Amino acid sequence: MTLLRDRDLARAFDHASRTYDRLTGLNPGYRADLLRSARRLRLPEDGAGLHLLDLGCGTGASTRALLRAAPRARITAVDASAGMLRRAETKPWPDSVRFLHLSAEELATAGAGPFDAVFAAYLFRNVSDPDAVLGTVRGLLRPGGRLAVHEYSLGGSPAHRALWTAVCQGVIIPAGTLTGDRALYRHLWHSVLDFDTASDFAERLTRAGFAGARALPLAGWQTGITHTFVARNGSAAAGEATR
Repeated sequence: MTLLRDRDLARAFDHASRTYDRLTGLNPGYRADLLRSARRLRLPEDGAGLHLLDLGCGTGASTRALLRAAPRARITAVDASAGMLRRAETKPWPDSVRFLHLSAEELATAGAGPFDAVFAAYLFRNVSDPDAVLGTVRGLLRPGGRLAVHEYSLGGSPAHRALWTAVCQGVIIPAGTLTGDRALYRHLWHSVLDFDTASDFAERLTRAGFAGARALPLAGWQTGITHTFVARNGSAAAGEATR
């Protein structure tokens, strides 16, 4: 299968935005895992005085997780899908949260940042050039700034691939077919199978110049399927605070 990319993928998410929250709600632990990953940024003082980026915010579930993890921070949330952003903006948010319609690739020239930390959920397997986007992220982060990536990235075992395929074919794709979004959810299935394993993505972060890259497992049925990746902007010592 040819994966959806760029404008085709953004259009698919635009259409799916009507039912996206309902479908993700069928996934046990979906929002709890996002919160766990956001908290793994380990931001001090509830994020007081920090400017955070939610890269690929979708309908705002990751933004909500970031806000709960750092309620005193200022958050900029961006996404390439106008439909997903419209859904996010209909929800109640404090004045400290703003949304921008931008792709990850457009951020470098948009005058955004610098940021003290970046949170990216379910993003990197969907971009055409993950190394280029990592370069953009690193350029937007302050020295020593923190990165947390929450992503479907298989652990490398054949059992993980088999479980992911069984869940997609038995639940995710049939549910997406009912909403008219079969192509998007078939893309989801194959994009995970084609993406880096957890160890490969951690190595990709290191090659991109991030320090202390680690893959951390998540609990429940997604163990070995979804990971949190944490790292720091390598232009400062790995142990340095963000501010």
